[in-house]
Amino acid sequence: MDVNALTALPGADLVRTGLHDLEHGVQSTEAILVQIGAPKLRSLGVDVPTVTSIESPEHRLYARLEEDSGAAAHSRYNALIRRLVSFERALACARSTTR
Repeated sequence: MDVNALTALPGADLVRTGLHDLEHGVQSTEAILVQIGAPKLRSLGVDVPTVTSIESPEHRLYARLEEDSGAAAHSRYNALIRRLVSFERALACARSTTR
């Protein structure tokens, strides 16, 4: 499934960036987020690159955010996870209406 065609979905920008970064070996915040959502994204037809998995992506994401944001890491982490879940839910709805 071409994620670029789904730009109207909430969180598509994060997923698109994360997929691009994974393809190019960049362990960005977005790439780590996509690794967290990889099983669900794959089940929804998104071609998530099979790369060396990021060990404990949830912990890695939090640590990355803590480095960047200090005390705000918790709220940033939750916001990113909410955007990922919003994308997954919107994609699931979009897929069910096109079948």
